[in-house]
Amino acid sequence: MRNSSHSRAADRAEVGLVSAKNDDGRPLLAYDCARHHAVGPRARALIFNDPRSRTLLPLIERVAPSDANVLIMGETGTGKELVARYVHSLSDRAHTPFVAVNCGAFSESLIEGELFGYEKGAFTGANVARAGWFEAANGGTLFLDELGDLSLPLQVKLLRVLQEREVVRLGSRKAVPLNVRVIAATNVELQQAVSEGRFRSDLFYRLQVVSIPLLPLRERRADILPLARHFLEIYGTKAGVNRLELSAAAEEALFRHGWPGNIRELENAIHRAALICEGGRIQPADLGLGNLSELTDPTADPAALEEAARPFVARLLNGGHDHLLDRLVAFTITEAFHQCHGNQIKTAEALGITRNVVRTYLKNLNLI
Repeated sequence: MRNSSHSRAADRAEVGLVSAKNDDGRPLLAYDCARHHAVGPRARALIFNDPRSRTLLPLIERVAPSDANVLIMGETGTGKELVARYVHSLSDRAHTPFVAVNCGAFSESLIEGELFGYEKGAFTGANVARAGWFEAANGGTLFLDELGDLSLPLQVKLLRVLQEREVVRLGSRKAVPLNVRVIAATNVELQQAVSEGRFRSDLFYRLQVVSIPLLPLRERRADILPLARHFLEIYGTKAGVNRLELSAAAEEALFRHGWPGNIRELENAIHRAALICEGGRIQPADLGLGNLSELTDPTADPAALEEAARPFVARLLNGGHDHLLDRLVAFTITEAFHQCHGNQIKTAEALGITRNVVRTYLKNLNLI
């Protein structure tokens, strides 16, 4: 495993992970798949601006050079395939095949043949022999998306392939040796599925050697505007517009939206806005986010603050929590920093303290 910071920096440059700064001068990391393995025509990028997102990077970098199975968990649209491609691109398999399979896209009768392959005559319609996705990915990485959709019988067969590191095509008795790294992803809570008998525990533990949890976009709001600006640059160029920008009202709408569709929904909103906005300046209506009056307000009602805090503090005191005040202050400053898009000046204004005080806390909390 490559441990030096120099080698990690070189790897990042090679695969497309670049250092940049946002509008407030804070560093961010952005990975664009176009620099390594293209993700079709979509302008995908992994933006690390929110401190909670950035904590994933060291984990990914430590895990990537190994051959360990990886389980990526997150809601639909959070960028699971992009993370899988990033893991692949930092591994020793970077220049070998990366094969992505959506397990939910095939019927129960088709998925087995798609994964494991089949011989001629194995079933009605099998007029020629065909290698499955495991064989196609041999030597490289196989990404199994929406793994939670697999039936229990198919889970048994998948487990055997992972254990024996060989695959037998339908209609054949010959085992094909495999050298494949498996990265799986799911939007299903697999531990709950295991407890309910819908997912095999042995397969779950086989896959989750390393787990990478992806937060939904609504819980990493400091990433919203950097992602929006990235997509704006991509789709503005495709729309033939030299320069597109977000109005302050559009930025507010983006920040307050709940994003049930996560990054994919944000990308589509920016794509739409780039096509229909007038004058090069995007307004809230261009984003197509529905009734703007129903957007989620991430701030609390100041008039109700004391009433809301009183029972909360009482429960903490009764629970014997140590360093209560320090923890509450740290949480308040951290959350305010996230809500203010990582802007120190706005954070200081919102909290009624000086920027120097905010900066001191942020440094102590390793947020800058």
